[in-house]
Amino acid sequence: MVTRPDDQPGGTAPTAGNEPLEWFGLEVTWGPRDRWRTLTILAGIGATLAAAMAIFGLPPADLHGPVHRAGLMDPFCGGTRATRFAARGQFGRAWTYNPLGIVVILGAAVLLVRAMVGVVYRRWLTVDLRLGPRGRRFVIALVVLLVIALEIRQQSRVDILLVTG
Repeated sequence: MVTRPDDQPGGTAPTAGNEPLEWFGLEVTWGPRDRWRTLTILAGIGATLAAAMAIFGLPPADLHGPVHRAGLMDPFCGGTRATRFAARGQFGRAWTYNPLGIVVILGAAVLLVRAMVGVVYRRWLTVDLRLGPRGRRFVIALVVLLVIALEIRQQSRVDILLVTG
């Protein structure tokens, strides 16, 4: 594969032994810099907050919106409690409140392990999703369906989500 530097994301051409691996629209590369730096920083902040909640408990402030008191749950309702339980390793309890708490904790862990590997080896793993218009429509439709399913699930758990503390 012959490429110019401007053909590659981040402006670097693949070197010998650093050819991108492409699989179902995913392109996996190792590069000399962290192209996901902002996401890595957010994962570190989120992991720190989750660890603080695991140790000290939930925030004392009420984070609920006005429609929550009326019994209308949104897809993120229960997320703080779910994240706290997931950070404590109580994945069953986390799932009870919101499956996104588990996704957040595992996603942050993967990003932080990736950051540690990047710091040690000075090579950063980057995964890019390259889809055509049809693939993008499919992914958008899938995300919309998952959010709708999560909204229905969360609304069916209104009895436990209305209880604070």
